[in-house]
Amino acid sequence: MTQNHSAQLLKDVLPAAAPGEAHATSGTGTGTGTRTSTGTGTGAKASGGLSPRALEVAESLQKSVISPSVLSGFVRLADMAIVGIIGVVALTGGFGGESAMTDVLATLGIALILTATFLQAADCYQIPVMRNIVSHGARMTIAWTLVFAALFMIKTFGGLLDGIADEQYSIWFGLGLATLLAARFTVSLFVRKWTKDGRLERRAVIVGGGEAAADFIHEVERQPNNDIRICGLFDDRKGSRSPEVVAGYPKLGTVNDLVEFARVARIDMLIVTIPLRAEKRLADFLKTLWVLPVDIRLSAHTDKLRFRDRASSFIGTVPFVDVVHKPMADWDSIAKRAFDLVFASLMIVLLAPVMVATALAIRMESKGPVLFRQKRYGFNNEVIDVLKFRSMYHEMADPLAKKVVTKNDPRVTRVGRFIRRTSIDELPQLFNVLRGDLSLVGPRPHAVNAHTNEKLWDEVVDGYFARHKVKPGVTGWAQINGWRGEVDTPEKIEKRVEYDVYYIENWSILFDLRILFQTPFALLKTENAY
Repeated sequence: MTQNHSAQLLKDVLPAAAPGEAHATSGTGTGTGTRTSTGTGTGAKASGGLSPRALEVAESLQKSVISPSVLSGFVRLADMAIVGIIGVVALTGGFGGESAMTDVLATLGIALILTATFLQAADCYQIPVMRNIVSHGARMTIAWTLVFAALFMIKTFGGLLDGIADEQYSIWFGLGLATLLAARFTVSLFVRKWTKDGRLERRAVIVGGGEAAADFIHEVERQPNNDIRICGLFDDRKGSRSPEVVAGYPKLGTVNDLVEFARVARIDMLIVTIPLRAEKRLADFLKTLWVLPVDIRLSAHTDKLRFRDRASSFIGTVPFVDVVHKPMADWDSIAKRAFDLVFASLMIVLLAPVMVATALAIRMESKGPVLFRQKRYGFNNEVIDVLKFRSMYHEMADPLAKKVVTKNDPRVTRVGRFIRRTSIDELPQLFNVLRGDLSLVGPRPHAVNAHTNEKLWDEVVDGYFARHKVKPGVTGWAQINGWRGEVDTPEKIEKRVEYDVYYIENWSILFDLRILFQTPFALLKTENAY
């Protein structure tokens, strides 16, 4: 990402201020984070570049958070299952007579629609409501009662659902209410525990400091039902303009430290509290931070801006400008994982004969293990062990990828040349997919020492690590467009990164299916695969 690109991004997102208006911005925060009343500074840097305080905070944020939208979605599905199953039992179990199947299906359909409507209207899927056991139970009881009041009104005044006996409705109401309340009581217990553990919050880090950040923290803390937890601040400034403690929250380091912090800690959001008029400074920060797999928002609660709907969001009444969205979040990540598990399992079964034959051919030609493990970059720059069929002589193996494989490379066996050209050597990575290290489709995982002309690829391409905002894949958009095999020029790695970033920004399940089904045809082009 070049600086021009960053500046253009800001221009696309931020509308111009009205004439004579200055762009002033405040900070970001929440009242659920752990505060410190005294500051000792960022401290001497510990190993890895982070201060001891930053490392301590990062270690406290190792548990993954639970998405409120995903939790609410699963609770909805559970409610519908309970209503449907108990409805089938009550309406077809012979209680009060036999009902025609058309009446049963019509009643079930209407009841499910009414249940979803009334529970939503009663806020039964809001996390604050789920935490309160008494209020939760009362809302569920009222909503469920309204469902059956509506059913009786439809039956009495609408002339519909006459085939269902009153006894069947009564049994359905009683059993349904008891089961729903028992299920929601269990949900409340888990929600209370997850809230106490800090797993139902959005973890935010403030970029910036001083008075702007302090004002913003106080503003956000005043918002009811705020789910933002401030984990600390990062700012390049020092002295009175950026004190070590702001509104009770510690400064953990510089913006460059924040990149490393975000690799270690599980955070969800970066909130920039730098004045919007400081466009160059904002562009520089975005150039540094956009590679992280998190939401990036600009705080703008004191700016008189005419926000575009697509670019703004709110915490309570506090406005933000949304600059970067975390890719594949919430239900997208669940859909992606389900896609991986289903298709990877099918491919392992279908390709098992090929993998067995490959293993036998490798063992017959040269001594050594059949599989080869190589350290590669995974999601968020984590180093993972990627499995491959061994294509080199065992004694010449290069697990650190210090030397790029070239045409007619003497280290590669005859079997190795064939399986590399056809990408059969990559098939064991399907087990990496099942393990969760890789996705079936995504940017290809590169070796940690991958380089061109004695320069590491992150030194060749500005914004290289943006391709690690999602899990790497066994196949990818760059590969099916011909960018596979040897990387011997800067242009080749630049093109790979360009296609990888395009994939991340345009991901969908249909896009994954397209790439997956085009991959066999792309493998026929073997001119760059050695």
